[in-house]
Amino acid sequence: MRRTGPVVALLLSLAAGARAAEPVSVTDDGLFFTLKNGIVTAKVVKDTGNLGSLEYNGIEILAGNVQRPAGYWSHNARTRDPADRMAKVTIDPKNNDGERAEVSVKGLCKGGQMGAGSPGGGAIADIEIRYTLERGLSGLYTWSIWEHTQEHPYTNVGEARFLLKLNDRVFDWMTVDAQRNFKSITAKDWNYGTPLNMKEVRRINTGDMKGRIEHKYDYSANQFDVLAWGWSSTSKNIGCWFINPTIEYLSGGPTKIELSAHRDATFTPQDKEAPAPPCLLNYWRGSHYGSTNLAVGQGEQWTKVIGPFLIYCNAGNSPDALRKDALARVPVEQKAWPYDWAKHAAYATSDQRATVQGKLTLQNDPDVGTPLANLLVGLTVPEYLPPAVGGRAGRGFGGPPRPVNWQNDAKNYQFWTRANPDGTFTIPAVRPGKYVLHAFASGFLGEFVKADITVEPGKPLDLGTLAWTPKRFGRTLWEIGIPDRSAAEFFKGDKASSWGLYLQYARDFPNDVTFTVGKSDFRKDWFLMQVPHNEDPANVDGKGNGRATPWHVKFSLDHAPKGKATLRLAFAGTETRSLALSINGKELPPLTGFLNTSSIHRDSATSYFQTRDVSFDATALKEGDNDLTLTVPTGSLASGVMYDYLRLELDEAASN
Repeated sequence: MRRTGPVVALLLSLAAGARAAEPVSVTDDGLFFTLKNGIVTAKVVKDTGNLGSLEYNGIEILAGNVQRPAGYWSHNARTRDPADRMAKVTIDPKNNDGERAEVSVKGLCKGGQMGAGSPGGGAIADIEIRYTLERGLSGLYTWSIWEHTQEHPYTNVGEARFLLKLNDRVFDWMTVDAQRNFKSITAKDWNYGTPLNMKEVRRINTGDMKGRIEHKYDYSANQFDVLAWGWSSTSKNIGCWFINPTIEYLSGGPTKIELSAHRDATFTPQDKEAPAPPCLLNYWRGSHYGSTNLAVGQGEQWTKVIGPFLIYCNAGNSPDALRKDALARVPVEQKAWPYDWAKHAAYATSDQRATVQGKLTLQNDPDVGTPLANLLVGLTVPEYLPPAVGGRAGRGFGGPPRPVNWQNDAKNYQFWTRANPDGTFTIPAVRPGKYVLHAFASGFLGEFVKADITVEPGKPLDLGTLAWTPKRFGRTLWEIGIPDRSAAEFFKGDKASSWGLYLQYARDFPNDVTFTVGKSDFRKDWFLMQVPHNEDPANVDGKGNGRATPWHVKFSLDHAPKGKATLRLAFAGTETRSLALSINGKELPPLTGFLNTSSIHRDSATSYFQTRDVSFDATALKEGDNDLTLTVPTGSLASGVMYDYLRLELDEAASN
């Protein structure tokens, strides 16, 4: 890797400082708006709102010669009738001494589809796209404003994101987080790879990464924890990053996993010389890992502002230095949120928002006094049913629609914070509205919920001390795992972001899992995922089906119990249609109706979180040895479950 020496780095820094003094300008040549500040030059396509070019330090950041635009929102502002599209300068640098410029491209849908042909399909809404550049800024802000009016019919928004396809001649190092921070395969490596069981998976046959399996979902990230991610150049010593100052405009709350960066996997294996540029994505409505919902009813007035967020460019002597600089920029953006320069009727300014604070305490739980590790507290809209389609009661696929909760809501704003171990929390910059407060912490099964919270404009709200009594059905007989909404603590959990662990299962556990309470260690004896058992040792591509897979939990009791027993199951991911249960050979009602979270075949130890409580007559248990059997049925090799946590509780005073 070529590194920039200290003298060169100093010269670059001095040059950047000199350019920082240059005022911002914006020009209009009829086809493009061009924004400049001496550091960054951006060209915005007036017909669509796409980003046609982005230069930093005189280097073109974006890819060329690709079939799609190189910088774009998935739903752009192009309209069927040019008269329904407006492109204008919304902040003129001539009026602020060159401190800031902003341009806008807005399309009026007039009841028709916008963004048709995008990955998630079109949507019926007016869409405005803005780009903002300030003096001395080593980057460019972008944001999008959606409005569905009372004149518009029902619409359902599919995948929605902002995406950059980067210059493949420049960028070669991908950074998602500390673990996924390395030199990437090349476009040639991808194009000459061997396809496996999904279009996004190939075995690399060339280059330094020969033999490695490349799967774009191995680079998905938690959107709450990963606020800066990007690509670097080991030859040009520059980087390009996305920085979210908040997740309020994203979907799915603080546990949402989504694609973040990867090589473009659009083209088929026959396209050997096809471009496969580095991609950088910011999803605000994703269809992965349990998906999220954004449906708007006929005649419903709905508006949402996505962003502004920062496309950040930097220079440094190594990818590590570039990453550290990008991470250092995150608190700068967070402190500035909400941005005082962002002017739109739908954008809530700082004086319209409020701070909400309080303290959560545990009550009537065996673990009272334990610090609340990784306590997450958030304000969301109340759970709701998606709107009807065409005036009829809407139904989901194969049944009634699932209620929309914070885990799958993309329609509304959410406000989350990581609280202190003593339970105190502060949620800043909350928009006015009616909310439900949610809280959950590692080590505790369940979720605290407090409804009917009203946040008024500009008025701080102190909720005081809130008592959380985690739900219990009796004393604990045994438990497996850690209730933290993740399967990462189990065997191979540290390798969850790796393709094909469902093939590895049969090799690691040829006789399936038998876990003996008090003797077994879930870190070694409980596999990350319970999946159909692959019976073909020659299967290395992940195709085909596996046999039914029974797992046994062996435990001993000192007496024959009575009353009611409750098996509590928490799932970090599900892809099976059912899970069979039996106690000492007696069948319990099977679990069905799981949401397919796609987390197993998309390589994540966490996704949409689900729980089930199964109560049964405790006389099914006996003194001495007992056996709980959990069976995943025959199916495709990824059609299983990932447990977060299991606990058996007993209430001998309860009647059945």
